Parts: sequence; structure tokens; C-alpha cells
Amino acid sequence: MGFLDALLGRSKPVRPDLDQLFGLPSAAVTLEAAAGFRPTGVGSVCFAAVEGGAFAEVQQDVRALLDMDTGQGAVPVESVRDAYGYSWLVVRRPAQDLPVLVGDLHAVNSALEGHGFGPQLLCSLAAFRDGEGRSLALVYLYKRGSFYPFAPLAGEKRDNPLELQVKALLGNDLRLEEDLGRWFPLWGAPGLGD
Repeated sequence: MGFLDALLGRSKPVRPDLDQLFGLPSAAVTLEAAAGFRPTGVGSVCFAAVEGGAFAEVQQDVRALLDMDTGQGAVPVESVRDAYGYSWLVVRRPAQDLPVLVGDLHAVNSALEGHGFGPQLLCSLAAFRDGEGRSLALVYLYKRGSFYPFAPLAGEKRDNPLELQVKALLGNDLRLEEDLGRWFPLWGAPGLGD
């Protein structure tokens, strides 16, 4: 970062650190003990789709890699396009297998990044639910290298007090996004309402 950048208040963008995803299992233990939220076994990766054969081939390779478990009764990876035009790869594993789910999410992100599609990656999420049926997602922002909680309510509203409570709980487990303006709502995100 140069002198002019410092003078103008510009900062260097944070490099994505996909290994941050491996903090999710320990965060899940904290989340369950302190707030009663348990993993649902559903996670997803959101990216801006790119037209072309190379991107379609990488997407197929990722799906084939993750679908290798389907012979044992696992659910195959699902590809979904949301109402905003973004593509999602949704991964479903048994709820108690959060480390496996995290490994799958890491593999999807790494494969896309390794083939030069890192700029298309937007976020990854792992879904949680409590005994009252409330949904919560821990969202990893690829371009920021940080997490934030997203707690949707009916009618496209958010449970802001719960989100702030989760932020306070997980400060030692995950690199959390400090800029609350970047805690984007993920209305209708695949896997979050399951």
C-alpha cells in the first residue's frame, strides 16, 4: 500500500483464506452450547455464473467429486439458480457430519478458485436451527475472508438481536466481519430454509 492510498483512506483488499471455513466445527460447538443452534447438515456455495465451456466443465467436475458419496445414501449435490440470477451448489450431509460438509464446501471453493474463477465466488454458508425452529446461517464472504451470522425471519425480516448475540458468541472461533454494512441478507438462499 502506497503513501497516496494511506492518505486517501484506501486499504488493501483482504485475500480470501478458505482455510477459515475449517473453523466452523468449533464455532458450531460454541453455538450449540451457548444458544442451542445445531447444524442442519446443509451448506451451499454462491457464485456468479459464467457462460462458457470451461466454467461448466469445472462445475461438473466439482459435482462429480462431491457426488461420489451418493452410493451410500448421501444426497447428491444440487445446483440451483436463485431469483437474483446467482448460482448455488447446495451440499447435504448428515447433520452430525459438519466437518465433512465443511470439507465439501472448501473443495467447491478451492476447485473454482484453482481454475481461475475466484472472482466469481461470492459466499458460502452453513445452516443451523434451534429447538424453536429458528434458522441461522454462518456466512463466509469470499472476498472479505470473514464470516457473519444471518438470521432470517418470515416476511424478509432479520432477527438482528440474534445476529449480534451470535457475533458476540463466536468472536473467538471465527474471523467475523466487523463492517455490519456487509452483513448482506440472503433471502431465499438454498439450504437455509430446509
